[in-house]
Amino acid sequence: MPIHITAEQEFIVGRPTTVEGAALEGPFVAVFEDDQDTGYFYALDVTCEGNPIQDALQIYNVVNVTDRDKPSVVKIGWSVDSQKVALLINGHPHAVFDFQSKRGYCRTGFPPPATNSAWAIHGHEWDDNAVGWFA
Repeated sequence: MPIHITAEQEFIVGRPTTVEGAALEGPFVAVFEDDQDTGYFYALDVTCEGNPIQDALQIYNVVNVTDRDKPSVVKIGWSVDSQKVALLINGHPHAVFDFQSKRGYCRTGFPPPATNSAWAIHGHEWDDNAVGWFA
């Protein structure tokens, strides 16, 4: 299944950045945010009233990024069926959301899923097979 990039932006780790990429079809949106302390990737369903955020994955702590002074490129790419989305930084996959199975994967495995969420059945541990959905 190929990947369709819906958002791309250069940024500097540790500087406030928000990048939003909507699915090709349907109500799903993925957002990358650097709030100067951490980088997070969010799964949103815009049809949900109140809080559309379905899940959140920590991508990095700014203090732990050794080359944070160099420009990076973030890309958000969707599967053809608009059910899966990947976060790529400098071409390297860091996180994947599968909206159909309500599951998130990230290299940090953090945070633990919220217990009151439909996405809480699984943890956020990385699985290389998730990247295969975009090959």
